[in-house]
Parts: sequence; structure tokens; C-alpha cells
Amino acid sequence: MTKPVLLADGLVGGYGGHNILRGVSLSLYPGEFLGIVGPNGSGKSTLLRALNGLLPLKGGSVMLAGRPLAEYTPRQQAAWIGTVPQISVPVFAFTVREVVEMGRHPHASRLNRPGGRDAEIVDRAIKLTDIAHLQDRTIDNLSSGELQRVTIARALAQEPRILLLDEPTAHLDIGHQMDIFNLLTRLSIEQNLAVLCVSHDLNLAAEYCRRLLLFSVGRIYMEGSPREVITEENLSAVYGTLVSVQSNPHSGQPMVLINRAYTPEEEL
Repeated sequence: MTKPVLLADGLVGGYGGHNILRGVSLSLYPGEFLGIVGPNGSGKSTLLRALNGLLPLKGGSVMLAGRPLAEYTPRQQAAWIGTVPQISVPVFAFTVREVVEMGRHPHASRLNRPGGRDAEIVDRAIKLTDIAHLQDRTIDNLSSGELQRVTIARALAQEPRILLLDEPTAHLDIGHQMDIFNLLTRLSIEQNLAVLCVSHDLNLAAEYCRRLLLFSVGRIYMEGSPREVITEENLSAVYGTLVSVQSNPHSGQPMVLINRAYTPEEEL
């Protein structure tokens, strides 16, 4: 049986003496596309910080490939885990290729510049994310969708076994959203990459993720397949609003429809 590459057990932690995570446990397997959904402020981004070692824990543990995460140096962690944050505004006008090359830092010698194999890995990451036509452009001249692909390519250049993504499709139009989720699906299957993605888009998560964790006030409210997690009862309890959940006629996956509570015509 396949063992989890990342295992969290009873995570407790937060900021300024306030615990945001309240006993979170999860497992992530090679080749899996796991989605985390839930309301704003429920602890999803905080969980990612705990999983990549950036959040000091007050309780619980994170195991990476069977070893405590704390036993890995930052460079060793970066060789295992690639992180894709939410889209940010570029500060320096690096070229696309220069940004992707930064992903090779965990593997570079302290005394030597990246070698020929590094260039091959960078080329592959650029090809996988379909940004070869952009590699000589500076990142301050890219669209949000293009910039997000560059960020994913930089993470792939690390040759990670795990990819953690925080709202990778935030602020993107529907076409770019589907492009990113199609890419993540392909990477999980073809590269046997363990992908964990935080998303606010319930319909995208239901369509693409094999397994979902529904977060609520620092805990996992429900875990399972999209059909088990995306239900009217679960969403009403966690989001505090009424929605309708139907079956997508094309895929059979659950599809969330909003129930409009007010229309101007009601006043007439």
C-alpha cells in the first residue's frame, strides 16, 4: 500500500497566542490532487504554513517521507516541497527564465553556479507550464495567468515531490482557472506529484480534486470525495448560507448553485 509522503497529526498553532489550527490531521499521497476548501479565516493558508515549516506549532507533528519535518534543513525541505503562494505584484523586473532558475537554489552547491543539468530541469519546467514563448520577457510585463504559470514553473524547477498551492486561481478569469487546474491534474498524474491546493472555488475543486477537506474554524469539518463533501447540508453548516447542490450534467460531480435571497422585483 502506498504510504503518505506528507502526514500531519493533531496540528495546533497560530499567531500572537491565538490558535487558528485546532487539532488538524491529514495525509497526502504521491500522485494525489487534494483540495482544501472552506470560508475565509478558517485556517486554510495557516495550514499550508504549518505544512512547509513556516509556522511554529504548539502541538502535533508533520512528517515528511517518514521523518519529522523539523529534522530537515530549509534547503532539504525546499528540495521536497514546492510552494506556490497567492499571486503577488513583482518587485524586480527579472526575466521569466531567471525566475524559474531560482527554483534550482535548493540543489545548487554553495560554491558553484547551477550546472548543465539545472538548465535541463529549468527547460522541462518551462515546457510543462507552456511558457517557453515568455521566457525572455520580464515578469512585470505578464498577465496574472502568465505570472501564475511562471510561479508554478519555479516550484517545479525545485524537482519537488510535493506541491502546495494557496489560491492559485485567485483573480484569474475562467479560462486561466481551468488552464491552471488542468496543469495541476496533469502534473499529479504524469509526474506522480502530490498536489495540495487551497481553493475558494467549490466547483473547480469538485471537478478536479479527487479528495476534499472542508475546513471550518481551524478544524476539518468533513473529508472525502467531492460528492461526500460538497453537499447542501455541509455547506450550509460551514458557510452559514443556503445553496443548492446539483450534479454537473457533463461530469457527474457536484455543482454549487447560489440561492438568490433578494431581487428588486420583489419590492414591486
